[in-house]
Amino acid sequence: MDTIHLLIFALDGKRYALRLDQITRVIRAAALTPIPNAPDIVLGILDLQGDVIPVINLRKRFRLPERDIGCDDHFVVARTGRLALALHVDSTEGVCEQPAGGLVPADDIVMGTEFLAGVTRTAEGLVLIHDLDTLLFAEEEKQIRAALESA
Repeated sequence: MDTIHLLIFALDGKRYALRLDQITRVIRAAALTPIPNAPDIVLGILDLQGDVIPVINLRKRFRLPERDIGCDDHFVVARTGRLALALHVDSTEGVCEQPAGGLVPADDIVMGTEFLAGVTRTAEGLVLIHDLDTLLFAEEEKQIRAALESA
C-alpha cells in the first residue's frame, strides 16, 4: 500500500501538514527584510545561504489572529511547482506516515477549501493537509516575483 510522509506543524493551536516531498528544511525563525511592493501575505524575505526566500504569513491566509514572529517560531522552507518559499509557523511536531488511501479529500468535508489537499487522522486528532501549489494565488505569485526582481 502507498504511504505519504507529512510534516505536521502548529499554527494558533491548530494542526496542519505538508507533504514531506515539498519541504526543503525547517529552520528557527529569524529576522526578515521587508520587501516593497510584495503582496500583504508576504512577511518579508530571508537570505538562506545566498538564496532569497519570501516568507509567507499563513495566519493572514487562513484568517487567524495576527502576531509577531517569536523566537521559538519556525520557518518551513518549501518549494511549490514554481517558487521556493518559507512558511511562518508556530512550531513543528515532526513527520508522520499515513496510508495514501487514508486521506479524506477536503471537498468531501467542506466546500471552498481550495488550499487543502485533504484531511487525515493521527492519534492526537485531525490534521489538515495543505496544497502548496494552491496556497498562493496566481496574481500574488506574479507580485512576489516582480518584488524579488526589483529588490
